[in-house]
Amino acid sequence: MAHSTWNIDPTHSGVHFTVRHMVISKVRGNFRKFTGTVSLDEQSLGTSSVTAVIETASIDTGVEQRDNHLRSPDFFDAAKFPTITFQSTKVEKGSGDGFRVTGKLTIRDITRDVVLEAEQLGVGKDPWGNTKAAFEAKTSIDRKDFGLTWNQALEAGGVLVGEKIEIGLEIQAVKAQAAEKAA
Repeated sequence: MAHSTWNIDPTHSGVHFTVRHMVISKVRGNFRKFTGTVSLDEQSLGTSSVTAVIETASIDTGVEQRDNHLRSPDFFDAAKFPTITFQSTKVEKGSGDGFRVTGKLTIRDITRDVVLEAEQLGVGKDPWGNTKAAFEAKTSIDRKDFGLTWNQALEAGGVLVGEKIEIGLEIQAVKAQAAEKAA
């Protein structure tokens, strides 16, 4: 396979997260609006790259009051910092059929290195002739590293919101059509 470009299809993809709540349970959520591109070279994985932009205001945990708090200056401050971005710096073979995508994650204008453990799940054509590829990736971050420090102590001990955020990506991407050459 030659070098190819794939555009993330947000209608068939998901950006999910999980965080501890009150020490004893977990809250799950996702971001509904995001875009991204995968530049893939299976013969030379090191020349591959990934970019993504997530709209912070699109956060959805299923509870409007909590989502509004997460959009506020206490957390993402979506009015001031409307996007979360990821730009890969290295793609390399991982364990088994997987690969590791190292890159720069920026939240609230704070950039940190993260490593995504990823896997390509397959490639196929949809009924309309579009070539699609599926990827899955995961990582975890400490939210305090990105300025997400709001919390509240609990009377019984511990804090309301955990610090470790588990992130999961389920991505379906559409292969970009090669530009037609002028005659």
